[in-house]
Amino acid sequence: MPIRLDSADGDFEQRFGELLGGKRESSQDVSDTVAAIIADVRLRGDGALVEYTNRFDAAGVSPETLRVTGAEVERAAASVSPEVRGALQTAHDRIRAHHEKQKPQDHIYTDHLGVTLGSRWTPVDAVGIYVPGGLASYPSSVLMNAVPAKVAGVGRIAMVVPTPQGQMNPAILLAAQIAGVTEIYRVGGAQAIAALAYGTATIPRVDKVTGPGNAYVAAAKRQVFGQVGIDMIAGPSEILVIADGSANPAWVAADLIAQAEHGGGAQSILVTTEKGLADAVADEVDRQLALLPKQALAREGWDEFGAIITVASLLEACDLANRIASEHVELAINDPRSVLDFIRHAGAIFLGHHTPEAIGDYVGGSNHVLPTARSARFASGLGVLDFMKRTSILGCDPMSLSAISKAAIILSEVEALDGHGRSISIRLNS
Repeated sequence: MPIRLDSADGDFEQRFGELLGGKRESSQDVSDTVAAIIADVRLRGDGALVEYTNRFDAAGVSPETLRVTGAEVERAAASVSPEVRGALQTAHDRIRAHHEKQKPQDHIYTDHLGVTLGSRWTPVDAVGIYVPGGLASYPSSVLMNAVPAKVAGVGRIAMVVPTPQGQMNPAILLAAQIAGVTEIYRVGGAQAIAALAYGTATIPRVDKVTGPGNAYVAAAKRQVFGQVGIDMIAGPSEILVIADGSANPAWVAADLIAQAEHGGGAQSILVTTEKGLADAVADEVDRQLALLPKQALAREGWDEFGAIITVASLLEACDLANRIASEHVELAINDPRSVLDFIRHAGAIFLGHHTPEAIGDYVGGSNHVLPTARSARFASGLGVLDFMKRTSILGCDPMSLSAISKAAIILSEVEALDGHGRSISIRLNS
């Protein structure tokens, strides 16, 4: 059963702290295994990729078939129903329209002393996106990773996706086609991350790797960081619903279950000002779970990691939300904007009774690749800026250099870097 907490209880802080500190990720130590895989891929390249892919996924690949051909993409895309194609196109168009508004502008100016300053934004040259293809197969994740990269101007987008028993969801390939993915490889796991980071004969290296995966993928991304950039280390999915007496218990329960069905340590938390609503939601979750095809997975997540917390006010609920710093926060209240400014730490916030978190997973337009495990305290969801970098611009002429040089020379002396100071002063006498 999910834990029940009340902020008025004397032991609340202790029990809430235990909730925050609970470990939801796999306890298996995968670091050494991943390190060995990465080293082997660096050493043997395609040979290692083929060996691991056939061992872990029974995919039956060879070096010649690692890359998905254009003809394969066309055949798979053609097999997808018009309804699914239309849904993917709608999602793509909404995601692209929203992310277009995130694209930054160069800014160059000259200050009052005549010094030119500014910033120039340029895209990353090549990006690798990891798309789960095992127990979870998400065409929406293709769009969420590839579309902002495309909007940023990334020229090469290489997608890796595991193919258990050699099978791949055709909608994955259609989504890649719609989003403008330039290369697709049938490889997953830590070996795919290693290939993207270091390159092989078949898979040229990239500059940044994004996308969610299992514990091995997360560990691999952590280990290759520095060789390439990464978006984040994604943990189990999570949702926090803040609800008052205006909330519909059935709707809230459905949203909690929607998150729990991800499995793998996914967490669903309700924070409410109404004890009656808390009881009603608990009953509704039990009723709706019995109707769910993946009942066992969702029930396990709800029973093991779920929580219902009763608080005295919405402001107190917001305070707890900031301490939890959830990936998703739903405001199931009549006037969500009245408390929006009080929530500082969240991956994404969903406003009001008619904005279920799942709409953001697919067609809302915002990105569903979001910080987890309380990292929303310092991190943001995936966006266009993750595929761009900012270069500083600085320019002086003789007059402006003379105007600011004295302070610079003094600071170079303070830091005992005489060569720095000399590189400035030598120009003042020319």
